[in-house]
Amino acid sequence: MLWGANAASNLADGLAFVSIPLLATSLTDDPRWVAGLSTLYALVRLLVALPIGVWVDRVDRRAILIVANVLRGVAVLALAVCVQLSIGGLVLLYAAFAVIGTLESAADNAAVSLVPSIVQKDKLDTANGRISAAQLVADEFAGPPLGGFLFAIAAAVPIFAMGGLWATAGLIALALPLRRATAPDTAPIARVSIWREAAAGASWLAHHRIVGGLALIGALASIGYMLPFSILVIFVQEQLGINGAGYGLILAVSALGGLLGSFVTARIRSWIGYRWAIVASLLTGAVSLLALAATENGAIAAALLAIYILHAVVWGICATSIRQRLVPDALRGRINAASRVLGLVGLALGSLLGGALAVVHIALPVAVGGAVFVICACTALVLIRTVDTD
Repeated sequence: MLWGANAASNLADGLAFVSIPLLATSLTDDPRWVAGLSTLYALVRLLVALPIGVWVDRVDRRAILIVANVLRGVAVLALAVCVQLSIGGLVLLYAAFAVIGTLESAADNAAVSLVPSIVQKDKLDTANGRISAAQLVADEFAGPPLGGFLFAIAAAVPIFAMGGLWATAGLIALALPLRRATAPDTAPIARVSIWREAAAGASWLAHHRIVGGLALIGALASIGYMLPFSILVIFVQEQLGINGAGYGLILAVSALGGLLGSFVTARIRSWIGYRWAIVASLLTGAVSLLALAATENGAIAAALLAIYILHAVVWGICATSIRQRLVPDALRGRINAASRVLGLVGLALGSLLGGALAVVHIALPVAVGGAVFVICACTALVLIRTVDTD
């Protein structure tokens, strides 16, 4: 049921990836307003991450997952009606996108925090792999082309579909068992402030060598990811000589690598353990980016990006599974949120650095991204010595 709810939600995300920008361009021809949607979405998720993490630990996570998805569905269906009636325009789209970003943060955190209460520890890698596979299929293969097709029928059609899918995800989650977050025995009867609880989670994260180390590596990896991907479309045009259609094909091929990674991660981890699976995946990401910076062949670049995305999925599943195993149930929402904040900051820094380095040479952000992943691998080798659940 949790997988089904995630799959429906991810398909809505895939529709949104194409249909929301298309809707924005139908309302304005100013690229600043179109790009501003992505900026707003990132800022909202950054601002609400820590408070949401506290509520995920305070309230029944099943209820959060249900309510967040149903409210997303209702909000987007209301937007679709307004689009159909030509009411609200760009201001309404921005407001709806802010609501979507807030509720998505809540739903995502609750879903990740729920997995360990549903799945046995020795099956976490497999469960996270299946969730990752559904996300890749929905976000990369099914959602975007379906969103474009539906938008061609009418601008409101994919918006209606998104709302229906998110509402369906909430209804599917009704079948999940009712579980409440367990408060620690030492918790005071009087509720402390949200920010104090968030700080307690951040403090726990900072003092835990393995989970804190994973958060640090995740922040660095986010910088390494955004360095090349912030300018990838220009890199493909200038260094590889490929047009827009070829760029889309390269991205589709790269997603296949991630799909493969979602199925092989559990087996790799069972063979060599979490430490070496993470180190090997990060080194693989480093090598793929360093080789990508040197190539001028489109086919080779597509293969290297597929290897890169494979590494990202293996790393992500291993890091998530370790966090689910080692973080106490009462802290899972806050630790997920604090780790997410570090990752979002890393994405912003990587994007800024990528644009600055590309002015020097278009391949430089790609090469520096590879160097960042070498640092990530070395950090993992030092910090993640043993995981008691290997």
